[in-house]
Amino acid sequence: MARTALLNVMVSAADKAGRSLARDFGEVENLQVSRKGPADFVSKADMRAEEILYRELSRARPSYGFLMEERGAVEGSDRQHRWIVDPLDGTTNFLHGVPIFAVSIALERQGELVAGVVYNPVMDELYVAERGQGAFLNDRRRLRVSARTELSDCLIGTGLPFLGHGNQVRTLAELQPLFGRVAGVRRPGAAAIDLAWTAAGRYDGFWEHDLSPWDVAAGIVIVREAGGFVSDADGRDRPLVTGSVVAGNETVHRALLKVIADAQRVGPRASATT
Repeated sequence: MARTALLNVMVSAADKAGRSLARDFGEVENLQVSRKGPADFVSKADMRAEEILYRELSRARPSYGFLMEERGAVEGSDRQHRWIVDPLDGTTNFLHGVPIFAVSIALERQGELVAGVVYNPVMDELYVAERGQGAFLNDRRRLRVSARTELSDCLIGTGLPFLGHGNQVRTLAELQPLFGRVAGVRRPGAAAIDLAWTAAGRYDGFWEHDLSPWDVAAGIVIVREAGGFVSDADGRDRPLVTGSVVAGNETVHRALLKVIADAQRVGPRASATT
């Protein structure tokens, strides 16, 4: 693909941050790590990557604002544009030596997501998309969401609650009806990558709750430019506001929304052993 100037800026920033993360990942046991909350770690690697992204994106577009995991909201003189950035999505994976994590950068223009980059430096997989221009992996492969329509053939990605985070009862209520209907359920632990893999057709669908805007903003653009459908768990175009996301082709997206809606009505079923 021929990258626009905008995507070149985003890819260059992601590459520099990714190289920093890759170096730190090679020495993960030596990182100094502090706790920000239960099972919610912040490492020096995370902060170094965010500083790189802030510096590189500010240099290229000095008037744009930011929404970042560590810095929070940073107002820019241009109120129409905002970078939404996660320097390290999949922090727990990173700190445990699991090579599934990514740099995630999205651009919001007048409240609409218009471009996204997700980069896994260990796997050297770069997912990019710009509204109206399609989605690509490593500039060579154009991405399309899976064409599967039967849930029994589908591999579905999700996120699971962990210590101090998430609603276990809701998650069990949604998972129970799916277990007997799908080919498999996966939980790698990085929503940006989950959405990128959905765009690439590796997953047929994905859903998760309790997410932050920087977890999903770039992935949303990539899925949509790969021909997929993305909404929140209520079927509305408000995933950055509600913190839930559901993605897939039209059929799988609709099926997942129904599973979620049904689960909200009936709650988790008792297991056969209780």
